[in-house]
Amino acid sequence: MTHQDSPELLALVNKFLRKYGRGTLVGNDTFNRYLSNAARVRCVSSVRSNQRYPNLAELLQKYGKQYDFDWLMLAAQGYRESGLRQNRRSEAGAVGIMQIKPSTAADRNVGITDVDQLENNIHAGVKYMRFLSNRYFTGEMDTLNQWLFSLAAYNAGPARVARLRTEAASNGYDRDFWFDNVEIIVARRIGRETVSYVSSIYKYYVGYRLAATRVLERRERHGTELTGCRETDAA
Repeated sequence: MTHQDSPELLALVNKFLRKYGRGTLVGNDTFNRYLSNAARVRCVSSVRSNQRYPNLAELLQKYGKQYDFDWLMLAAQGYRESGLRQNRRSEAGAVGIMQIKPSTAADRNVGITDVDQLENNIHAGVKYMRFLSNRYFTGEMDTLNQWLFSLAAYNAGPARVARLRTEAASNGYDRDFWFDNVEIIVARRIGRETVSYVSSIYKYYVGYRLAATRVLERRERHGTELTGCRETDAA
């Protein structure tokens, strides 16, 4: 379920799942703590069959392909931001599925208006993520960490994250790795909010991938198109 041009990301996710996936001590504990009551997170079909926005998965796939993101990454981010609800509004002025501010969307680096509309909102959020990744997080950084740092910048601002990467390096951490490296400095300097934001989206993404794998396995086994899943499908 990763982009075909992102073998490093696929290898890293698969390595993580082998070590921490369902059936391991850590994996079972993670499922019990974070996914035991998260049916919509555990079931990819719920994104495809969203009753409020039946074209949600198509839009996530469309712009994921256009801007080179796994659409499940975008689904995980949208779930964390808004619960996949376009009518969400924040006190800070962020709107929609991707909780992007109209001013950010209208900036010349994104250039999309009317983000109260579902497709424009998703397009703006994904395009802004691609801008963050390409502008601030290239070079020696692998694909997975480009995404993780872009999430951090989406939440806390790119200039702040750039400064904290430099500070992390000066404190002996690897500035190109988020987990167990830059996230430590981020937590010290600006608190747990951004660290929790990135961590929860990554966990949702892993959950979506596990659920997608289960759906594909069942489809191959039964030879049918599966449109939904039960509470226990990804348990």
